[in-house]
Amino acid sequence: MIDQTHVLNATQAWLEKAVIGLNLCPFAKAVHVKKQIRTTVSAAVSTQELHADLLTEIQFLLEADPAEVETTLLIHPHVLNDFLDFNDFLDVADALLVELNADGIVQIASFHPDYQFFGSKPDDIDNYTNRSPYPILHLLRESSIEQAVENYPDTDDIYQKNIDTLHRLGLAGWKKLFTED
Repeated sequence: MIDQTHVLNATQAWLEKAVIGLNLCPFAKAVHVKKQIRTTVSAAVSTQELHADLLTEIQFLLEADPAEVETTLLIHPHVLNDFLDFNDFLDVADALLVELNADGIVQIASFHPDYQFFGSKPDDIDNYTNRSPYPILHLLRESSIEQAVENYPDTDDIYQKNIDTLHRLGLAGWKKLFTED
């Protein structure tokens, strides 16, 4: 079993050094500073258990005050470590949103240690925009996304800016982010 503290620390380092530090998500810093990110480590070892944990986290987010909990990172280190299985599970996750009448209210973003965009090679630096230390289902409020889009110029450019940032950094630079103290 992977130590929960290690999972949380690795995820926190990734969030601070990559997502916020490289500005891969220009909206992450504000919710991080305000401590509005709920981070949960699932003990699930099967997709059924993960489904139950995802259900719990979606319901929690729907009921939570956005001023207290804006978004949730559901980290699941013991299940869906194969990227293709993880990718297939995203359909199950989206179906759960529909079942809970949360489609259009909550959105799920995905991060994985082996994330690979369609048509890319496994080691393409572009994939690192969605690479995390452990598989993560990121639950976001649609209303927050809409507000961020209204307040942020050129949201369509974020993806390209991230690709450009990672190309400048390179794989060696990415790895160096996580070996420095």
